[in-house]
Amino acid sequence: MSTPSSQTTQSEINAAPASLSPSRLRRFFSARETGVFIALVVMCVFLAFTTPTFLTVRNLLNVGRQVSLLGIMAVGMTFVLISKEVDLSVGSVYALVGLGVGILLLQQYNLWLAILLGLLLGAAIGFVSGWLSTYGQLPSFITTLGMLSAVRGIALLITDGQPVTINESFGVSPQVIEQFYFLGQGQLFGVIPMQLVFFVIVLLIGSVLLSRTVFGFQVYAVGGNEKAARVSGIRTRWVKIMAFMLMGVLAGLSGILSLAFLPSGQAGRTGLGLELDVIAATIIGGASLAGGEGTMLGTLIGVFIIGVLRNGLVLLGISPFWQTTIIGFVIILAVGIDKWTHSRRTG
Repeated sequence: MSTPSSQTTQSEINAAPASLSPSRLRRFFSARETGVFIALVVMCVFLAFTTPTFLTVRNLLNVGRQVSLLGIMAVGMTFVLISKEVDLSVGSVYALVGLGVGILLLQQYNLWLAILLGLLLGAAIGFVSGWLSTYGQLPSFITTLGMLSAVRGIALLITDGQPVTINESFGVSPQVIEQFYFLGQGQLFGVIPMQLVFFVIVLLIGSVLLSRTVFGFQVYAVGGNEKAARVSGIRTRWVKIMAFMLMGVLAGLSGILSLAFLPSGQAGRTGLGLELDVIAATIIGGASLAGGEGTMLGTLIGVFIIGVLRNGLVLLGISPFWQTTIIGFVIILAVGIDKWTHSRRTG
């Protein structure tokens, strides 16, 4: 004969799956990331059946490398969008910092000093954009649109519109070239692309910063209700400025890694239109233009949707012109879904 306590325990165990499973399912399907995750899975399954090379290790690692620079910048854009701002200058910062570091290397600067100066330049540009958007009280859309042109112009001025190429014939030492190339072309353990390694590290740091620190909490608070955040003692302007500075640093890092992968770039072409892909990937992943929403998991999924889509279109032999058109429609759809879901939640 079972005791009352054992009967109670057994009944709780039997009831637990019935009571917990529906709630877990509801939480799973109500999460903003669920829809895009399912879309990513569907895309992968479709490409696995239609192209024989999609699921090969080589191709998957190639996709990982291809999305890495986009992903690094998308981490920064997540902070900016959650704070209810937007940065359109990332493509120009990407070009200026990358080419600027290249020029320093051609002038025989130490590799790590050149990279540090490049990242500081990215942070400085982010500071200017953030200051103008907060203390200057200019809409960030207008501010960063102006910075997009201004920074691109500076890149053209310092390079005189000429390509910047990093190799021995231009006076760079073989040791520096080997170290620099490894950052963009090297492979960890001879398998994993270094660009992908940098992306994973930045993603993990961004995830901890956003979900485990006071700064991350403040970013959500400022984006969700700036007035309430200010009343509660949060320095809302500085939170936004810090988000822009983080974006500038990560855009600069991507530009440096890009030049290390393809050691030649031109100010008039490098990073053109890149800001659209970055914003699209972040919004697809669940970050809202209305602020206060977004996660690093969602950003990761959004980045891979863009990457898998591009890779799949190439494997399917789709014309490059159609690829550009399809990506454009994906961007419109992503922004549209964000606006519609926000209207439903607030209306």
